[in-house]
Amino acid sequence: MIENTKCECGHQNSIGTVLCEACGKPTPELLDNEGPLEMRYDGMARRSQKQEKTAIDRVWSFFSSVKVAVYLIIITLTGASLGTIFPQEDTFLGNLDPSVYYEQTYGTAGKIYYLLGLSHTYTSWWFLTLLLMIGTSLVVCSLDRVLPLYRALSKQQVRKHQDFLQRQKVVYSGEVPDGDGEALLDKLEQSLKRRRYRVYRGESALLAEKNRFSRWGPYINHIGLIIFLLTLVFRSFPGMTMDEYISILEGETKQIPGTNLYLKNERFTLEVYGEDELRGSFKEDKAIIPKLFQTDAVLYECTANCSSPNGEPELKEVLRHAIVLNDPLHYKGISAYQFDYDITPTLTKVNLYLTPKTEGSESYGPIELQTKNPKLEYTAGPYKLTLKDYFPEFALNEQGVPITKSRDPKAPAFIFVIQGPGLAAQGESFIYFPREVDKVMYQQDKLNASIAAKLELKARGMEDVEIATYTTSLNLRKDTVVPFLFIGGIIFMIGVVMGLYWQHRRIWVRIDERNVLLGAHTNKNWYGLRHDTAKALSAGGITVEPKELERFKEEGVKP
Repeated sequence: MIENTKCECGHQNSIGTVLCEACGKPTPELLDNEGPLEMRYDGMARRSQKQEKTAIDRVWSFFSSVKVAVYLIIITLTGASLGTIFPQEDTFLGNLDPSVYYEQTYGTAGKIYYLLGLSHTYTSWWFLTLLLMIGTSLVVCSLDRVLPLYRALSKQQVRKHQDFLQRQKVVYSGEVPDGDGEALLDKLEQSLKRRRYRVYRGESALLAEKNRFSRWGPYINHIGLIIFLLTLVFRSFPGMTMDEYISILEGETKQIPGTNLYLKNERFTLEVYGEDELRGSFKEDKAIIPKLFQTDAVLYECTANCSSPNGEPELKEVLRHAIVLNDPLHYKGISAYQFDYDITPTLTKVNLYLTPKTEGSESYGPIELQTKNPKLEYTAGPYKLTLKDYFPEFALNEQGVPITKSRDPKAPAFIFVIQGPGLAAQGESFIYFPREVDKVMYQQDKLNASIAAKLELKARGMEDVEIATYTTSLNLRKDTVVPFLFIGGIIFMIGVVMGLYWQHRRIWVRIDERNVLLGAHTNKNWYGLRHDTAKALSAGGITVEPKELERFKEEGVKP
């Protein structure tokens, strides 16, 4: 290698350079080799090939290695495949406990899968670290190669050394027709320009170049891949994506998690196929097949009291949309898809009346009691009711302590502290079950003991009960990084097209008295380069077959 010495042309080269950056003369070691020259970076030195390396240079060399990049990709693909053995945690519907689910569903293998952290593979620290390492490798590999290539192509000298030209894969050497070298160069220039070459002249020499931009194709590929990988990493950051499932009763309004938006299920419509529309086994089984299930949704934006635990949020309507399959609601990057429905009737509101059990007492009410987010205080005449506890789905555990199985009002129970005439000063507790079956099962009157003899709290009839027939299930999605995935993909394809459909072709010609020496190089499609060269020589009065220009019959060092 040239070690900080000047070439015979007078150019000072850096350590690691194997071809003079100016005239292209090979080093003595390369002169002993009879194969074609290494032209990938025109012999320019790369940082990763320095002989004496600092700690930073060693890290640079590690990430600039294509072998390391391949190993990282194989390890990442292996890790990604492990994440497909069982479903990932983010695909669960409902409030499933992963530590219990995997063992119960898949046995010991599922438990090991969960303990190893493979249940959240694609958001785990080690998987994201591998993606970052691949991205780092792409950046370092690109810089380690594209900078020398840029310097080499930007410093091209028109008149190249004879050894440089003779060691190209396309070579012609002969006498100048009529002994006029400048006339030959003029004819070559005109012919090559007609083939869209850019031609440079100087010192009885010529350089014709075409499609240099195609050399940047692989590095543009790398830019697209880097954007793609960074997008996958950013996807794991909070707020960048959303994939939630919520159930909304007909007439209910719910907040979209993590936003100041509220979604109301104003009306749910279900249409099923009639018996005359069914065929085959569906008709024999009298199956109920939905033809349409639609949620007439209203989207609100909170303008005040959005995070207040006590005050009601002030909502402003921003959008109405009938959500059906494949026609979701879209607003500011959030999409609400129709996912499922439930036709189980659900109690949503009951109007209660409080009646003292004394002769001639009047009833007080109605007390509007919601099963979703009930108020904490109520007034009924001289009586004050304070909600002490609420169980949406009431049950008793093994110790006989009241619990709730879920947040859905499937079997609601309310515990009030009632204050008023005939009751203790501090008030007395009263448990109320809206459903008759729960009143009987848990013996409401017996639980209320002495207060049950003093007053009665109940609805008068079905007209005081409001029931939601349908519950719609919606899938809420948000993915702010998708546009960047498309941008990365488009940039990647631009690089692919540049590298596939164009070739960087260069033709050097030098005149020495009555002799002409031509060398040509391309990164691919050598047949096309030989054809262009033969046509140009023919225009200069030199007849030669394209095959005769091929100096090296066998593939040596990759061009």
